[in-house]
Amino acid sequence: MIQSSIQQADILIVDDTPENLRLLSSMLEEKGYKVRKATNGKQALKAIEALAPDLILLDIMMPEMSGYQIAQHLKGLPKTHDIPIIFLSALNDTMDKVMAFDVGGVDYITKPFQVQEVLVRVRTQITLREQQKQLLEQNKQLQQEIKERKKIESALRVYIHAVSHDLRNPVTGMLIVLNNLLTLESSPKLTVPRKIVEQMANSCDRQLNLINSLVETSDISLEGISLHCQPLDLIPFTQQLIAEWQPFFDKNRVNFQEKIPSVLPLVQADSTQLWRVFDNLFSNAIKYNPPGLNLTLSAEVITDKKAKKKTENWVKYTISDDGVGINSEDAKELFELYKRGKNVGKIKGLGLGLYLCQQIINAHGGKIGVIANKNYGASFWFTLPVLKPEDS
Repeated sequence: MIQSSIQQADILIVDDTPENLRLLSSMLEEKGYKVRKATNGKQALKAIEALAPDLILLDIMMPEMSGYQIAQHLKGLPKTHDIPIIFLSALNDTMDKVMAFDVGGVDYITKPFQVQEVLVRVRTQITLREQQKQLLEQNKQLQQEIKERKKIESALRVYIHAVSHDLRNPVTGMLIVLNNLLTLESSPKLTVPRKIVEQMANSCDRQLNLINSLVETSDISLEGISLHCQPLDLIPFTQQLIAEWQPFFDKNRVNFQEKIPSVLPLVQADSTQLWRVFDNLFSNAIKYNPPGLNLTLSAEVITDKKAKKKTENWVKYTISDDGVGINSEDAKELFELYKRGKNVGKIKGLGLGLYLCQQIINAHGGKIGVIANKNYGASFWFTLPVLKPEDS
């Protein structure tokens, strides 16, 4: 690869003596190099601006603009700074050579030229130039790989924190139910209603699904949320959601209301991931507001008549509260990774929940947002596209 690049190298010879130009270009072209010629500084700079060469053979003593001046000009420009320059001169004084290296030269050839010396020195610099290019390209690739790896590692940390966060809610819910049973029942043998057992079983199912999704994620690229979508009936889904959250609402003295219509259209959704969205929005409302909160969950079907292809229908959920509110400036950043509102005080949190909600809703093809009020309440909403007949 380097050998091929060397033979195709572009060399610019700058010398005001036609005989020197003919001699140098002849010996280099014979070896397969591509050669361009210039007889003065202006021609040289114009040729370099049009196409930067791989190597410059530059005469020192020229009228109007010396080789030193040309070199200084080229070394001062980012585009031409790294082009290697071999100086050509009849001057053999040590100070002339020192000056040549001071202005950026990589080598020095004295006149009259010795063919083999010229060829060896040219080949050496072209080889070094190609190796430098390869190293720069390899370094660029490594930097990109490091960037991608850090991105994946960051996504993995986010996912693990998020799943850990989501696993706490069903576990806490079961503990509340179990502690209530132990408090209410003094008999060694407890009588547990079937409904409670079913809720606990469903809670365990969701924990298992979350654990499975975590295992899946360790085997895939973490560029986004992995969904397992199926047609989902939102009415029983929402009813089960409310039933399992009711113990949390009761414990935190939340006055919960639901405004869900009796019928909602089917959506294509991953129920486990969608549950996580509700978990995060409900838990945030409870965590960041004092007891006695009024919390309302509503749903409606909305129509987007501005859709590109045709009219589209969406199910829109809204979770509203009358709590401490959210600053409008904070609201702009709430869905960013590790961002938290300024009014959370000393309440612990990583700033992952809303970011995760956004990733999940986006993966479903929906949108999510917040209507912020500085001193009174907040309304979080998200949309899900209605399942089309051709998709069912």
